[in-house]
Amino acid sequence: MASSPSSSLLVEKKDVGLSAFRSQAATFAVSAPASRKRAAAKIVSVMAPQQSERKPSTTGAVKTGMTMTEKILARASEKSQLSPGENVWVNVDILMTHDVCGPGAFGIFKKEFGENAKVWDREKLVVIPDHYIFTNDERANRNVDILRDFCTEQNIKYFYDIKDFGNFRANPDYKGVCHVALAQEGHCRPGQVLLGTDSHTCTAGAFGQFATGIGITDAGFVLGTGKLLLKVPPTLRFVMDGEMPDYLLAKDFDFAIAGATYKAMEFVGSTVESLTMEERMTLCNMVVEAGGKNGVVPADSTTYKYLQDKTSVPYEPVHSDGQARFLSEYRFDVSKLEPMVAKPHSPDNRALARECKDVKIDRVYIGSCTGGKTEDFMAAAKVFLASGKKVKVPTFLVPATQKVWMDVYSIPVPGSGGKTCSQIFEEAGCDTPASPNCGACLGGPRDTYARMNEPQVCVSTTNRNFPGRMGHKEGQIYLASPYTAAASALTGFVTDPREFLQ
Repeated sequence: MASSPSSSLLVEKKDVGLSAFRSQAATFAVSAPASRKRAAAKIVSVMAPQQSERKPSTTGAVKTGMTMTEKILARASEKSQLSPGENVWVNVDILMTHDVCGPGAFGIFKKEFGENAKVWDREKLVVIPDHYIFTNDERANRNVDILRDFCTEQNIKYFYDIKDFGNFRANPDYKGVCHVALAQEGHCRPGQVLLGTDSHTCTAGAFGQFATGIGITDAGFVLGTGKLLLKVPPTLRFVMDGEMPDYLLAKDFDFAIAGATYKAMEFVGSTVESLTMEERMTLCNMVVEAGGKNGVVPADSTTYKYLQDKTSVPYEPVHSDGQARFLSEYRFDVSKLEPMVAKPHSPDNRALARECKDVKIDRVYIGSCTGGKTEDFMAAAKVFLASGKKVKVPTFLVPATQKVWMDVYSIPVPGSGGKTCSQIFEEAGCDTPASPNCGACLGGPRDTYARMNEPQVCVSTTNRNFPGRMGHKEGQIYLASPYTAAASALTGFVTDPREFLQ
């Protein structure tokens, strides 16, 4: 898991074997019948307990400490106790889908529940077109039409529609990238269960909730029942402490962890507490690249402040118990971390940015749910501002949502004398910020803005770099933070941002 135990970043590792869970469960199963037998000999009369006053989440003879993920799933399944490996039916608070997976999920729902069936809750389904939007591809356009027809038929409250593909600003309901829009529109809430037909749904774990991606068959079932059978994952705990260097971003942390197949990844520590919500979203966004089932950050004052004007729906945060059992615990001294990249063709093919300084690049892409948020563009602008130079390769900018696009054009960059990101980008010679959507992160139709239609080398703030991910199957993608992406744009080579930030 993580970089190898010998890594200078790893201060301490504590392992708790799965046998701990199994041995406890076995003890409970054996001792319970004996206890009942002894008690039976002494009982003279009994009074029926007031069962209606005892909620399922508080019953049970034996209780042990639980992690955040276990607590959320226990409450959602109306259980008093859960352990890793258990399969439980979970009540879903929010189901999200988009234009790529929505049509398929809706089709399965109608096939299995009937053409005239109604979704389990019209206010708990969130439909966000975002993937293949600004294209002339007829099939991609048809997908958005299918979303619209279904949402109209079902009277879905939260459908963020787009009809005018020529001018996104003519569509007041349109948002953009689903994972960022979910947060901005108040659908991410501590202690809840959020499922989405997209692997990066784990981004929402930044809000202290259980969030994970599911397939269209599972989504079709959730549409009809509001439930899903889930296996409780064991939890890996990452304790990140130390002062955050001013040349690092959360994206650099993402490259330092791997090997978490079907594990919950809980992030704590003074460094995590100091992160903004957008940076926490970046941290949780790529847990799926590490193989994780979900990522989660404990909700705190930063979380509550972010949510103040975004939702009126009540929520109940949870935190891991002091005696909670973690499969493994990893401690990092963040002050020793250096800017990192993921080389082709895997997110876990990590390297220090400075070790790739001889890699010549053809383009830079800043965007996506991972690296297209307001703070990501502010970070890139900071590097351009510090250098005072122009980019040496085409630099494409794709804001995640309509709100981010507006921020790029309106919020002054600190230390710039009042200049906005858009002004700094223009002075640096970048492309004009594009319409908000997923863009070339996952390739898309051939006319997708900034798609790699030639075998080029790209530094990108996106999340995956396997062959063909951004278009051409022979393209090479170096994943990086906005700092590193901007620095690389200025030199034409993969570049450590410390060249401009120190």
